[in-house]
Amino acid sequence: MLNKIIISRKLLRELDFTVIIAVVLIVLFGTMNIYSATHLRYGNTFMRNQLIWLVVGLILTYFILVFDYSIIQGYANIIYWFGIFLLILNDTIFKSTVNGASSWMKIGGFSMQPSEFAKLGMIIMLAKQLDSMDGKINNVKNFFKLAAYAALPMLLIVIQPDMGMTMVCFFIVLGIFFAAGLDLKIIGGGFMSLIALIAIVWNSSLMQDYWKNRLISFINPDAYDLGISYQLKQSQIGIGSGGIFGKGFLKGTQIAGGFIPEAHTDFIFSVVGEEWGLVGAIILLALYGIIIYKFIKIAQNSKDRFGSMICVGVVSTMLFSILQNIGMTIGLVPITGITLSFMSYGGSSMLTGFMSLGLVLNIGMRKKKINF
Repeated sequence: MLNKIIISRKLLRELDFTVIIAVVLIVLFGTMNIYSATHLRYGNTFMRNQLIWLVVGLILTYFILVFDYSIIQGYANIIYWFGIFLLILNDTIFKSTVNGASSWMKIGGFSMQPSEFAKLGMIIMLAKQLDSMDGKINNVKNFFKLAAYAALPMLLIVIQPDMGMTMVCFFIVLGIFFAAGLDLKIIGGGFMSLIALIAIVWNSSLMQDYWKNRLISFINPDAYDLGISYQLKQSQIGIGSGGIFGKGFLKGTQIAGGFIPEAHTDFIFSVVGEEWGLVGAIILLALYGIIIYKFIKIAQNSKDRFGSMICVGVVSTMLFSILQNIGMTIGLVPITGITLSFMSYGGSSMLTGFMSLGLVLNIGMRKKKINF
C-alpha cells in the first residue's frame, strides 16, 4: 500500500522543482502581504489560514503527482458534471451573495466558490474531447460539441452574475481553441459572440447599477470619486506612493489605514506596490514568468494532446488572471472580482491553483515512458 503513494526516483528526476519553489515563494510573499493588510484588525488569523491552505495545497499536489494523469481522462465526465452540479446548487439552494454576486456556496460555517472547481473541470473536459477528436476542432460537429461543453458552465456563472470568472472561462476556452488550431475566422466570431453576450447581460436585470458603475468607473475615475471608484483611486495612490523600493513591510499608510477595500484578496497587488514598490512588483512578475514559461514548455513536450491542452488551459487561466488583476488595481481594465494566482487570500482559489499545478507537473513528469 505504501509503495502506491511513493513517487519513484526515476519519476522524481523528471519533476520540475523550479516551478514548485517559485509557487511556494509567491504564496509566502502573498501571505506576508495578507498579514500586512489584515493584522491590525484580525491579528494573524488570515495569515495562519493562508499557511494552512499552502500546506494542504502541497499535500494535494503530491497526491496528484502519484497517479498517472492519463487516469484522470477516464474520470473527465464525472469531474465536469460534478462542477456543473455544484454551480446549479450554488445558483439555486446554497447561494450566498458577496459584493453583489451570488458566486459563493455557504453550508453552515463553510463557504466555497464552485466556479473555481467548475473552471478546472471544464479544462479537463475540453482536453479530453479534443484528444478523442484527434484534434479535429474545425470539424463543424466537433466544434459545436466543444462549444456546448464550454458554454454550459459559463452560462451558469453569468447567472450569478460573476463577470470576472466568466471572462476567465472565456479566455481559457480561447487559449485552448487557439492552441488546438481553430480557424481564426471562428475565433473572431467568438469575440463577436462575447460582445453580443455582454450587451445582452448588460441590458438585462442580471446587471445591477452597482456592477455597471463598477465596471465602467476605470474609464473616468474622477467622475465617481466619492462613490464607486473609491477603491481604484485609493489603490492607485498606494501603488504610486510606493515608488521604486516601497515604504517597507507593515509601513504602508494606505493599507494600514484601511483605505483599500479587499486589500487581502482582489487588491493584494496594491499592498505589493505600496510596501515593496516597483522592485517587489518586478520580482513577483519574474516568478510568474518562470512558472508560465515552464508550463508552456511542458505543454510543448507533452506525450499526448490531452496533457498538452490541460497545460494550455492552466496557462490561459494564470495569464489572464495576472493581467486582469494587476490591470484593475492600476486602472487599466475594469474592476472585477478576479484574484491574483497564489497571492490572494482564499481557500477555493488556492486549492484549485495547487490542483492545476499538480496536473501540469504530473504531465511534465510523464512526458516520456519510464522503463523500470
